[in-house]
Amino acid sequence: MRTGRPRTFELTLSVAERKQLASYARSRALPHGLVRRARIILLSAQRLPHAVVAQRTGVSIASVTYWRGRWRDHGLAGLYDVPRTGRPRSYDDERVAALLRTVLQSPPPEGVTHWTVRSAAQHSGISKSTVQRYFTLFSVQPHRTKSFKLSTDPFFVEKVRDIVGLYLNPPDKALVLSVDEKSQIQALERTQPLLPLGLGYLEGVTHDYIRHGTTTLFAALDVQRGEVLTTTHHRHRHQEFLAFLGHIDASVPADLDVHLIIDNYGTHKHAKVRAWLARHPRYHVHFTPTYASWLNQVERWFGLITQQAIRRGSFRNVADLVARIDRFVTAYNATATPFTWTATADSILAKVERLAKLLSGTRH
Repeated sequence: MRTGRPRTFELTLSVAERKQLASYARSRALPHGLVRRARIILLSAQRLPHAVVAQRTGVSIASVTYWRGRWRDHGLAGLYDVPRTGRPRSYDDERVAALLRTVLQSPPPEGVTHWTVRSAAQHSGISKSTVQRYFTLFSVQPHRTKSFKLSTDPFFVEKVRDIVGLYLNPPDKALVLSVDEKSQIQALERTQPLLPLGLGYLEGVTHDYIRHGTTTLFAALDVQRGEVLTTTHHRHRHQEFLAFLGHIDASVPADLDVHLIIDNYGTHKHAKVRAWLARHPRYHVHFTPTYASWLNQVERWFGLITQQAIRRGSFRNVADLVARIDRFVTAYNATATPFTWTATADSILAKVERLAKLLSGTRH
């Protein structure tokens, strides 16, 4: 009986298989290994010797033989990696669920405010590294908190519907301005020069600084166009707010009505402010609900100027700080686009209702 190397089978492809493999071979999104295996089968179907296929695809002859065999036995599915058994899980689903229930529903150990990886590991008998992996997998972060405050305004629903209506359906021949002031902006000068950003290291700033005074930034955000009208003052009394209203009045065309969205700060309700508004009937004031400053879009703009122009700055005096603010506003208005408001009044009210129910259920 003759013995020796087994005869190589003839690899043939249907039109559909060839088309599918060609798509795999051209792909830049699929894993590189899968792309290369598709090329191996396509070249083999051209009756090329194993050595030539191996040379053109950058693999060994043994690899060509292996993937040809996988194609013969399993077709297209044979080109994918075979699942590996790996090490069995150390903890079953019930053990993991018990860990999560403990952290999410049970009070932390006596004398501490929250669960930690160490305390959860000690309580559950699971290693610290495994607890950390489960925390990451299920996005459990007991060490972090998020601030909130439910409004106690008796007209909360009406005010939400009013302001959201201005955002989603602004009135014709009118300007909607989101107005507020950012007070006590400090002109802080770092005690030493900044170390520049570089490859592999962060920008360096000193932890200490010299205080050079403060300023207050008054801003009115045009909700429809995205541009911002600003002034700065040393203080933020009703006198400064009246001056800012005069600045708005001088800047807005006289034929437009003006809808002002403002919060409940006492300055905005001063008797002289109310008298000014009574003398200017084209102005319509819309107060946000108490503890609901998040409803005022200009607060988002204050976040932008803080992050991009103020927080990491170093200012020799208040005038230097004001000049930086003015430069930022000029550059911002040159390319301003409105914020995209998508939340409806119903969606906001539903979310607040869910939060209120959750809060009432956790009271002791």
